[in-house]
Amino acid sequence: MPDLEEARAFYGLALAQLGYDEPYTDGVNYEWTDFAFSADGPLTRRLHIGFAASSRAAVDEWWEAMTSAGYPSDGEPGLRPEYSEEYYGAFVLDPAGNSVEACRHGGTREDLGCVDHLWIRVRELAASKRFYSTVAPYSGFEPGHDSEAPGGFIGEGATFWVVQGESTENLHIAFTAPDNDTVDEFHRVALSAGYQDNGAPGERHYHPGYYGAFVLDPDGNNVEAVCHNR
Repeated sequence: MPDLEEARAFYGLALAQLGYDEPYTDGVNYEWTDFAFSADGPLTRRLHIGFAASSRAAVDEWWEAMTSAGYPSDGEPGLRPEYSEEYYGAFVLDPAGNSVEACRHGGTREDLGCVDHLWIRVRELAASKRFYSTVAPYSGFEPGHDSEAPGGFIGEGATFWVVQGESTENLHIAFTAPDNDTVDEFHRVALSAGYQDNGAPGERHYHPGYYGAFVLDPDGNNVEAVCHNR
């Protein structure tokens, strides 16, 4: 993410404008339900993230607030029929140049999560699809049919996509697992398929009961399965 103060200003405004509560923070990490950034580590670059908006009017107001605050537009509010007939979105750039969107469409989530979708740019589309298809059974996402969603993975209320291009850097994706055994299996299957370990299954210090495991995707991004045991 960008410099901490820049990230706090940008994402604080972006998510407050969409009606999401103040983040949990320990002064280093900032977390809104299913989105977070940290002052630790290198910048995430070339990511596209879409946040769920409550209405088309909310998308319009979001874009106006963000651009009025000085953030560059990456696409004015409007229909995007290339995604779906009802898809309505607007785009700005965060201080690190990542594309950030507010969107509303026929399948927009109504729960407490704020992430509607991620687009991850990858060097080799086929290799990345193989990786995410391998871990999909332990992630809560399923590969979409290529005729409808090439490179798309569909979850409950959210999607993520791998698309060909200059690869996204320094991204951490955490998938929620229903139990510790699923975390163990995520890690075992990924390593058995030849992917690189980035942290064996076990408890972590983030909160009591946090149980996670980490592997690297083909572009070096950190991919986690976690059971929060809450």
